[in-house]
Amino acid sequence: MAKKITKKAAKAKANRAHTFRNELKRRDFRVTIFGSARIQSSDKTYKQVFDLAKDLGKHHFDVITGGGPGLMEAANAGHEAGDKENSSDSIGLAIKLPHEQDDNAHLDLAKHFAKFSDRLDNFMALSSVVVVMPGGVGSCLEFFYTWQLIQVKHIHPIPIILVGKMWKQLMKWVKKYPLKQELISPEEMECVHVVKDNRAAMKIIMKTHEEFAKGKGKYNNNYLKR
Repeated sequence: MAKKITKKAAKAKANRAHTFRNELKRRDFRVTIFGSARIQSSDKTYKQVFDLAKDLGKHHFDVITGGGPGLMEAANAGHEAGDKENSSDSIGLAIKLPHEQDDNAHLDLAKHFAKFSDRLDNFMALSSVVVVMPGGVGSCLEFFYTWQLIQVKHIHPIPIILVGKMWKQLMKWVKKYPLKQELISPEEMECVHVVKDNRAAMKIIMKTHEEFAKGKGKYNNNYLKR
């Protein structure tokens, strides 16, 4: 039996959709953080993501995640802790899965998607920088999807920051095979940055924000090219 939707619930849903449409039109600086839903709060990577997002919140940059548990929760919670003035947004782009995944409790704005493709396109439309923390198939998909759209110029070039030692080995493989065989050009590698820690990631983010604030380059300007 279908769940009955009350007028109040329907109105709230419409308001959320309207708010999200408005968000797409804004020219805010936003940092998307991708990472595993399976990593628990006891893991050191959880704290690392929390601290990174807290720093972003202190600078009043918006943070975007998949809105769920694990490292997504760490990012949204960290942003909430850092943005004491509540002057920026913590955004969750959630996906409907066979095993229900609830939104974490630290979102200012949430949007739910039935398809991964629609969800990924909205990540791209909003992101000024993409940070990829340790993760599995989903995080790899998000990394390569972002890179692919930059490569074929479907979005303006934005930095992709890979944080952690697991990505170092992946990029070694990329250089050894696709790059060496000229299936990827050296210029197409320039947007990908492998870093060890938050400090190095923040250095790239702050430099990108300086360019964004000056109006140099597009840094996506929060829209997907058509």
